[in-house]
Amino acid sequence: MRLILREDMQGLGKRGDIIEVADGYGRNYLLPKGKAIAASDGAVEQAARMRRARDLRDASDREAATTVASTLVPKVITITQRAGEGGKLFGSVTAADIVTAVAEQTSVELDRKHIEIDEAIKTTGQHTVTASLHPEVSFPITLDIVAE
Repeated sequence: MRLILREDMQGLGKRGDIIEVADGYGRNYLLPKGKAIAASDGAVEQAARMRRARDLRDASDREAATTVASTLVPKVITITQRAGEGGKLFGSVTAADIVTAVAEQTSVELDRKHIEIDEAIKTTGQHTVTASLHPEVSFPITLDIVAE
């Protein structure tokens, strides 16, 4: 059965893609839930318009992410935390702490879900985390953790 996706679905495709699925899957799940429509001639043209709109939106999102990356990569974000002897923090630095510090020091608003911390930051000093604002745009953010 040929269908056109009305929303992004992991493992199947993105909005506007024409897909081929088993009849039962399409008839019993995708069509009743409104996740897809039948691929008629008029719908295929509509799907092409959806793909063009998606591509334009994706290009503008990628450009915005690149602009944010060029702003944040050269900067060192300073975060002040309470620490004990030897520079060991009481607790750890979280993605929410990083987002707050970035907003205060650079006026760039990020979402904490875009921050990837490889291992917990529990000591003072310089650390690097990765920000992924777009599937094609990932960049490092340098943090300087200082004791309060």
